[in-house]
Amino acid sequence: MNTKKPTVWTAARVSGCKNREKIACVTAADAATARLADDAGMHLILVGDSLAMTVLGYANTLPATMRTMLHHTAAVVRGVSQALVVSDMPFLSYHLSLEQALRNAGRFIQKAGAGAVKIEGGAARAGTIRHLVSNGIPVLGHIGLTPQSIHTLGGYKVQGRDTADVKKLKDDLAAVIDAGAFAVVLECVTQTMGAELTRLAGVPTIGIGAGPACDGQILVSHDLLGLTPPEATPRFARRYAELGQATAKAFTAYCNDVRRGDFPGTEHGYD
Repeated sequence: MNTKKPTVWTAARVSGCKNREKIACVTAADAATARLADDAGMHLILVGDSLAMTVLGYANTLPATMRTMLHHTAAVVRGVSQALVVSDMPFLSYHLSLEQALRNAGRFIQKAGAGAVKIEGGAARAGTIRHLVSNGIPVLGHIGLTPQSIHTLGGYKVQGRDTADVKKLKDDLAAVIDAGAFAVVLECVTQTMGAELTRLAGVPTIGIGAGPACDGQILVSHDLLGLTPPEATPRFARRYAELGQATAKAFTAYCNDVRRGDFPGTEHGYD
């Protein structure tokens, strides 16, 4: 009989994976998906503000609110027993002041049960990250393509393709790590840049469209499971299943059975 206790992942444990083992991460927005990801051995489950698009149907992540993110974070936490649950701090929830950032980050930890929060931005957010970490709230950094800044970035564009980009990415990485982030998400940077930033970083890098050299990888669960339309699936995502097609097929079969009177049968009722 195996008496080994299951590993409970914390921010400190994830940080300690640098140069030791690859970190597997995925997003989730509900208890059922979180439970399946947790059972699979996922190290980190992110309640990403991408749920504004994948779950709520918006065009980008900006409409996600504190109320929305707290609701979904609490649901994910209820489905997890081992993985580290990290919640995205949504747009304008940490921008106004250090006090606002601490208050809202604290709600994710105290009320929703998250183990850490994620903040987008590099050097400009270093003071916020430092303030949260100094008050006992672990922070996952996020640099490169930061979806909350799409209006200033000019859309979803790969970062790190020119000299100015490279310098900014390196400066952002150094600032976020110096501020105390336990790990850093690198989104949509060139593979060369992903490898270079990973080499420079003293904490794990978690890539999403940043190449194989990163210390870990994260994907949006809807992309991974094939719930995103093929034409909308990012180049960096691998579709490990086609649940969208399977679900559509099941719904169609059910609808046809009901119309024909083939469901329910006598075996589906009670004596």
